[in-house]
Amino acid sequence: MASTDGRRRAAVLGSPIAHSLSPVLHRAAYAELGLSHWSYDRFEVDEAGLPGFIEELDASWAGLSLTMPLKRAIIPLLDSISETASSVEAVNTVVFTDDGRRTGDNTDIPGMIAALRERGVEKTDSAAVLGAGATASSALASLSEICTGPVTAYVRSRERGQEMRGWGERLGVDVRISDWAEAEQALHAPLVIATTPAGATDALTDAVPERPGTLFDVLYQPWPTGLAAAWAARNGAVVGGLDLLVHQAVLQVEQMTGHSPAPLAAMRRAGAEALAAR
Repeated sequence: MASTDGRRRAAVLGSPIAHSLSPVLHRAAYAELGLSHWSYDRFEVDEAGLPGFIEELDASWAGLSLTMPLKRAIIPLLDSISETASSVEAVNTVVFTDDGRRTGDNTDIPGMIAALRERGVEKTDSAAVLGAGATASSALASLSEICTGPVTAYVRSRERGQEMRGWGERLGVDVRISDWAEAEQALHAPLVIATTPAGATDALTDAVPERPGTLFDVLYQPWPTGLAAAWAARNGAVVGGLDLLVHQAVLQVEQMTGHSPAPLAAMRRAGAEALAAR
């Protein structure tokens, strides 16, 4: 049950958390929607501190956004999680229901799909994924819905390759593994999703083909990445990390507040302004 004074709270948790743009995006949504009684904060919380933080929340709390390293750690603390979150064993959104239940979802996956759809990518017959971390599993889950053919993952170790194959089997995606040394070949795929840390793809910029397809680079700072800039210079379509961040946050706002549609344009504008000011 919500607090008696009508105040509603939400926040993003993680460690480190100071860099998070989530407060900017959610507060912009609240302002646009006229939700003056809503607040959104950030809290530095690690895995050890998560259970205690959750237990101390009162009835004013509507929801939480979760970033690393909490997306898996939160699962045992919830009453239920969505099929989407279960598919990748990761929750980035918690909603507290009126009857006191804690429900978990993953908006990264539909957020990726929405960001691609916004750039005109509804379906693809093949794709390439650069990297094999946590974001790569979300990428595979997104591709399970829009890719009709094989997905080639470019990885740095045999262990990472085995993990990606395992995710592919679980998600129903035909995953093929290539060594990172062959990553230049990835750039010829109609859809390339780069899930690597800053700087990891800089060496690939000279290999961007004359007529590239679509690049989805999940980084948002620094932006553009070297690869994204080279891609755009060849007139290839580019989807960036801010696009993903905004689209997944839109879904969080809708779930937490019950207001739909959330104000995508206002949230994107606020995010872009905050990044430009850094």
